[in-house]
Amino acid sequence: MIMLKKTSRTFYIPINRLKEGLKEAVAAAYLCMRAIDEIEDHETLSDDLKVELLLGVHEAFQSSDVIGNSRKLLAPYAGVLPDVTMRIDEWAQLCPPTVNEVVYRNTAKMSKQMGEWVHAGWNIHTEEDLDNYTYSVAGMVGEMLSEIWLWYDGTKSDMVKAVAFGRGLQAVNILRNRKEDLERGVDFFPDGWGPKEMMKYTRRNLKIADEYIKDLKGGPALDFCKIPLTLAHATVNLIAAGGNKLTRDAVMKLVGSIN
Repeated sequence: MIMLKKTSRTFYIPINRLKEGLKEAVAAAYLCMRAIDEIEDHETLSDDLKVELLLGVHEAFQSSDVIGNSRKLLAPYAGVLPDVTMRIDEWAQLCPPTVNEVVYRNTAKMSKQMGEWVHAGWNIHTEEDLDNYTYSVAGMVGEMLSEIWLWYDGTKSDMVKAVAFGRGLQAVNILRNRKEDLERGVDFFPDGWGPKEMMKYTRRNLKIADEYIKDLKGGPALDFCKIPLTLAHATVNLIAAGGNKLTRDAVMKLVGSIN
């Protein structure tokens, strides 16, 4: 939970509120995903090395020794990669054994697709390209969460809407991080798109995400999803008004207002 708090203000709060068992499953899933995300976004690693490491994680998480192989893969980069990445073996061990197949499979799949995007230079020219990218790095997370809800207490959810839940949250990040992404030479906006078009895309996916959580009908899954979705809507409204990032006070006020 200390690492989670360091790496995500948005997800620390809802994960910390989950009950034992579910908390470890979602925390492990988030931290594994964050670990590979830090490889994709690393400021100094060459693209070739990023691809090598991401495909290496893909292979490790498909192997019979996830812990040992991921540890061996990353060991040479202890002084380069952040702690959340170097400790991916710990996050894998944190996951309850009865759900680790879900987390390992999705981590492997996402890592492979991230590697492919790095190799392609994040070439996004059409809305279809954007859909494919946001699925690879976030829509897939929505699917994985739906599998975890089903594992925990039998909660069923719509997988298509689950993708929009993840995609909408990622689109908010793309809007918010536009300046920084361009400075590092990456443009996630399709050709001819400006903030107006990306805002429309984001709101459309968040609307479907609203439908996703409405279908959850109570329980820990709904309690969890309400928080990041509420913060996403608030962030989009802030960006539309000329702002960029919610303050800590604003986040706590919003979380406190959620029923």
